[in-house]
Amino acid sequence: MMTLSRWKIIAVVLAAIFGVLFSLPNILPQQTLSAMPGFFPRQQLNLGLDLQGGSHLLLEVDTEALRAERLVNVLEDTRVTLTGAGVAYSDLRQQSGEVLLRVANPADRDRAAQALRGALGAPLAGTPGGTDMTVRNDGPDGLRIGFVPEAVNAEAAKAVEQSIEIIRRRIDELGTREPTIIRQGSNRIVVQAPGESDPERLKNVIGQTAKLTFQMVDESADLEAAAQGRAPPGSEVLPSDEQPGSVLVVRRRALVSGEMLTDASQGFDGQSGQPVVTFRFNSVGARRFGEATSQNIGRRFAIVLDGKVISAPVIQGAITGGSGQITGNFTVETANDLAVLLRAGALPAPLTVEEQRTVGAELGADAVRAGQISTTVGFITILVFMVLAYGGLFGGISVIALLVNALLIIAVMSVTQATLTLPGIAGLILTLAVAVDANVLIYERMRDEIRAGRSAIAAMDAGFSRAMSSIIDANVTTILAALIMFQFGSGPVRGFAWTLSIGVLTSVFTAVLVTQVLLALWFRVRRPKTLPIV
Repeated sequence: MMTLSRWKIIAVVLAAIFGVLFSLPNILPQQTLSAMPGFFPRQQLNLGLDLQGGSHLLLEVDTEALRAERLVNVLEDTRVTLTGAGVAYSDLRQQSGEVLLRVANPADRDRAAQALRGALGAPLAGTPGGTDMTVRNDGPDGLRIGFVPEAVNAEAAKAVEQSIEIIRRRIDELGTREPTIIRQGSNRIVVQAPGESDPERLKNVIGQTAKLTFQMVDESADLEAAAQGRAPPGSEVLPSDEQPGSVLVVRRRALVSGEMLTDASQGFDGQSGQPVVTFRFNSVGARRFGEATSQNIGRRFAIVLDGKVISAPVIQGAITGGSGQITGNFTVETANDLAVLLRAGALPAPLTVEEQRTVGAELGADAVRAGQISTTVGFITILVFMVLAYGGLFGGISVIALLVNALLIIAVMSVTQATLTLPGIAGLILTLAVAVDANVLIYERMRDEIRAGRSAIAAMDAGFSRAMSSIIDANVTTILAALIMFQFGSGPVRGFAWTLSIGVLTSVFTAVLVTQVLLALWFRVRRPKTLPIV
């Protein structure tokens, strides 16, 4: 164990260089860091919400609204399907989470049910040949269309997962570093955005559903009836932003939806110079948009965002290029925010803010100072203990290994862009304290060997070789506990577990290899007859 191999020296030197090189960006002034050569690393530790300040939101996904929207689509699809099948019906309505109707001729009920099953049902995962919809008889001439319970639960879970990904894309567009976005319970999402100084803007960007659709205006609708909220079958009344307090009647079925967008950005109108949002469709959206505009020249189409008409221009000609622009009462900031939302995609269901907390930058700075003080006090305590217990040489070598260990932890966290939280600092302090355990085991074994009459080199060799099994056992159990906390924990618990996991790996390396190389170099130079450790 005490042979001074070349690979050991190279490994220790490279580890020390790596630790220093990738830790420096965290202490260098920004001006100095910017002036460094291009190859010099610039990754810094990401500070968490509790250290940097920022916004904390607890959001709830409105899965009931998702189900209600799906039910509206089922009702419209039922109308189209039965009309196409030539089945006369009446009393088509929603009731208690289902769609009900009456077939005019009871003899057509089976044919109507078969047509609806073929048109409405989507494959249900885990059920070979099954679908997510049920169509069953209701009385002598009625049909009742509903959702399979398993499909409702699966769709709700999928909506939460989709919401998490869309929220992540939206926050990334804002430039927030390392946001924490995790699921809590069945339909809640926790969002922590370190450094985000405007929580209201964060709420607006995250919480807006951003469902964009292009729908034809129903020019035949009675405006007086529309003002009272009544619309013809197949149409709906929506508020309009063009004139405050006004409404428009639009066809329910969308010509094109925001899901077909490939890009959106803030721009300026070529004639008026007003801020606008420019967009581009994918090939399917471009084809549908081109067909819709070519077939409806001279008619108005509505650009609808989250159930509100933001613009309703007249189609002057076919738009076949697959791109266009959205005009409205935009400022540069609101146009940019809308472009961010459209690029990230629409939320599958509305989000409601259940809880909001803001951590000020001053509070975060206080936490950083408290963490620095606690780390310094912990390090000095370990230094004093090791020097008093094992002397200046052996205690000093263990302290040097501990410094390399701390540098490696900071370097690895900087390279991996891990987020350092206040519990993470606690994990760092715990790691530094536990790191010297390996040195204590090794040194105590050396003392036992010296007392048993072994030579200095034999005692050192036995200290490292016979203590290794205990060191490995202790650190394997620690890292398993850390992995369990990381897998099943959230937020601060995961930050603590991640710091602890990195610390365990670096501790074994420094406490064993760095200490061994330094002691071997000392022994080669001094050739002592006994060890100054007893």
